[in-house]
Amino acid sequence: MGDDAISSAALASSGEWPALCFLPVSAERAEAHFRWLIRLGVLRREVDGQGLTERVRLTPMGRRILEGIRGEIPRARLRERMLENLRRHRPGL
Repeated sequence: MGDDAISSAALASSGEWPALCFLPVSAERAEAHFRWLIRLGVLRREVDGQGLTERVRLTPMGRRILEGIRGEIPRARLRERMLENLRRHRPGL
């Protein structure tokens, strides 16, 4: 994903999901993750001659974050995943 744009449908149908995700995802779930990462500023929608496309790319900030990680991206512990899930889906709590 660092060099090329990818769409949620391509991510869901690719056989390379372990490199990008820990579990297989549907196109709808991948799109939800994309929207969240766009709000964080890590991804942006790709633009063509007719406007925004369904494909996403890394932002410069996203590239800097990935450059700082050597090797495989570490997996969050259960507590961190639960807290982030609450912050993401129930921001008012």
